[in-house]
Amino acid sequence: MDRIFIVGNGGSGKSWLAEALAARLRFPITHLDDLHWLPGFVGERPRHERDQLVAEAAGNASWIIEGIYGSILKQVFPRVTTLIWLDLADDECISNLVRRGQTDGGTPEQFEELLEYTRGYRLRKNHLNSFEAHHWFYEQHPKQKYRLSSRSEVTDFLVRLR
Repeated sequence: MDRIFIVGNGGSGKSWLAEALAARLRFPITHLDDLHWLPGFVGERPRHERDQLVAEAAGNASWIIEGIYGSILKQVFPRVTTLIWLDLADDECISNLVRRGQTDGGTPEQFEELLEYTRGYRLRKNHLNSFEAHHWFYEQHPKQKYRLSSRSEVTDFLVRLR
């Protein structure tokens, strides 16, 4: 468990789990939103620049990378030793986002877009940021993998790591 990728819908707890794992394992964390978006969410980072930043992060011996982006998971998939898919109910993800609120200076409009995008997770087809794609990556991953579908499963997973 030295190169961990955490994937899941918006609001599923990817960042929270990454922080908890980093505290135990002492691995650096890469939050993909920080690489995908320009500061202040003013737009997407140019793809070549984002991919270079991802390659640098994934080039380390140990890491935790978290995010919804299947295109980035595809980029680093051969290096992932542990895949964690947070497959929580969409309603729970929406509730978590509403409770957390907008982060990093985004606008109310951007937050509404995030909520709408999160609602569409299981509906999107032929899209790398979807339930369908995350399921495919999970099924294809040949190494250690965990599909956690509730807060209690996430908590149990962390307890077992001690």
